[in-house]
Amino acid sequence: MAHSRKIAFSGVSLTKARVNKLIPKLMPELQDEMEQLIVSSGYLNGAPFTWIGLMFRFGLLNEGVPHYQGIDNKDGELVLAIEIDTHELLEPNREHIKQVLMAATLKALIHAGKKYKLPLDALEDRLNQLTAKPD
Repeated sequence: MAHSRKIAFSGVSLTKARVNKLIPKLMPELQDEMEQLIVSSGYLNGAPFTWIGLMFRFGLLNEGVPHYQGIDNKDGELVLAIEIDTHELLEPNREHIKQVLMAATLKALIHAGKKYKLPLDALEDRLNQLTAKPD
């Protein structure tokens, strides 16, 4: 592994729409927050992988289930990808975009956590906080 991160993000556009210019600025911040949550929750304890590479696919759907490429035997990376509806990322609101990216990340991690029987309480709590409707 060429880095010590526990989660790393990348992105690819599946449409001709321009990716919101805030996304590359938000990714390091989101990566730090998600890494802290993964480490503090014990998510990787007993996992058959050492870190997660998550690719955001900026397309026309909001997927709830990530695509798996498996675990890289050389560096222990679990390779995941999840599609996000580009229309939800057009708004120039920094917090909205961050919430959309975080929700997609949490959905992918929770799905993988269920598959590999990892501790999920902290991740599920965070997703519930994000998706809770204010009264």
